Amino acid sequence: MSSTARPGPVLLGLRDAAIETGSHCSWETSKAGGRPDCVPGITMQYPHCPCCSDRLIHIVQVYCPLEGSAYHRTINVLACFRPECWGRSDSWKVLRSQCLETPHNPEVTTKTAPVPVTVKAWCLDADDWGMDDTLGSNTKDLVQTPDPVSEQGVREQTTRLEALCLLEEPEGQGLVSESPVPQFQPFYISVVEEEDSQSQSSFSHEQELLLEYQRREGVCVEQLPVSSCEGPPETYEKCKVQHGDTTFAKFMKRISSCPQQILRYCWNGSPLLLSSPPLGLESATAACELCASPRVFEFQLMPALVNMLKSSSSQEWTVEFGTVLIYTCRRSCWTPTSHTPVEEHAFVQADPDQHFFNRH
Repeated sequence: MSSTARPGPVLLGLRDAAIETGSHCSWETSKAGGRPDCVPGITMQYPHCPCCSDRLIHIVQVYCPLEGSAYHRTINVLACFRPECWGRSDSWKVLRSQCLETPHNPEVTTKTAPVPVTVKAWCLDADDWGMDDTLGSNTKDLVQTPDPVSEQGVREQTTRLEALCLLEEPEGQGLVSESPVPQFQPFYISVVEEEDSQSQSSFSHEQELLLEYQRREGVCVEQLPVSSCEGPPETYEKCKVQHGDTTFAKFMKRISSCPQQILRYCWNGSPLLLSSPPLGLESATAACELCASPRVFEFQLMPALVNMLKSSSSQEWTVEFGTVLIYTCRRSCWTPTSHTPVEEHAFVQADPDQHFFNRH
């Protein structure tokens, strides 16, 4: 695999239609809330929070196959809903599941030549986003890793995942139920390219909030430079913001054209940081425990998502965060004998001005 794979354009995830109660989605669906949908051959697992031992709640599911790969690929992100665990990266779990796009050929060896990996045009099928109920192939074959995987790494990964709590749906899609778990009301995620989201005609409320922020902080976000996912961060003259956080002001400018974005996707790109310096980010970018390849930034959850996550029961559940950065194995490695997802890394930044996003 080339070590110089360039990131693609920045893609924005937006809230779309609600998913009706009782509807069963495909694992090729990108959505927020609800329950994870199992990739064929995979036993989906609900982890427990290492801080409080409660079960985590499902936040988003992103279907994100990589260009040049024959593998379906879905990422599920879960988090702890207890306030004492908010803001802790270790209270989040990122689970990557894969399967072959075509039935397994027994003559294919378990070692394949590395292929250049870049993200597929994430929004080519944005009109349907897996909204039909087709579950695709019923094959139970698992995808093959592009490179040999260390047995010790596999054992360590399996041990961590086997310690998690199994949970099964009534349809038997690879989930076994112990007891009900908290859920957010699910809705589909649609997608646009960031450069196509410049029209602000339907964002009047968000623009009012942005103007309020500018008045309060004494800064015009339009005069701030921004960094691009497609290149190195640019240098800029430090501007004077009342709370002293220039990084946050740059964040506000970057999202000003589309304030309601709930997800930003840019595989192998650069995240949009809320605050600086991001202490502890090294742990999220640590090498993959299975194949020792570096982890790369893939996508991040945005502040607007917080108020869109509504409890699906009489008991109120919520999860507070500023932004959540998701890092995944650059090789997207996979073992042919695996029946559980691979655990990736999340890094949480608390919002330095949470009340700005949480008003209304």
